[in-house]
Amino acid sequence: MAGGVRKCPGIMVRLKASRAVSGDAGKESEVPFECIQCGECCSHLGLVHSIKKNLGNNRFLLYNQYTGDEQEVVLDSDKVNLFSDKSTFEREPEACPFFRFNAADRKGYCTIHVTRPDICRDFSCWRLLVLDNAGRRAGRVMFIRTLVTEDPVLRRLWDECIDTIADPDDSVWEDLMIDTLTRAGYSVRR
Repeated sequence: MAGGVRKCPGIMVRLKASRAVSGDAGKESEVPFECIQCGECCSHLGLVHSIKKNLGNNRFLLYNQYTGDEQEVVLDSDKVNLFSDKSTFEREPEACPFFRFNAADRKGYCTIHVTRPDICRDFSCWRLLVLDNAGRRAGRVMFIRTLVTEDPVLRRLWDECIDTIADPDDSVWEDLMIDTLTRAGYSVRR
């Protein structure tokens, strides 16, 4: 439907003509990611990671309960005081034993960020973040084109207007998706 107009709930979306897919279509592209330090990625990692032993001098033996791997980790020097605050576990009892939420700046911190395990280094919690008109998180675009949301309006918009965009060029799809969400009053963070 290149160049046509698609009607979506409460908005009009003009579809752009498709661009040719580059010869690199099979290659994995790097997706920009900026952590907003919400802490969700660490909120259940206490089910995976545990402290097997305190080695002293802010060093610990970290144990992965699924793989059986052990790794020595060290508290980041700028987060030693934060590590001693255990109040995070009142809100997040399953959080990673090294995760701390700082109420003062409303951000989550990995207190072993410099020496964190590979599983944590390789993790990217979202590709694109969808915010409602008040700036609150409404959903996340994960992997290639998967929406995770509890917002019924966003879910309907996605199902009716975005899931139907079949352009194989990911950058064209992303532009159309962002345009659709913006016209509906959402904003998207890359």
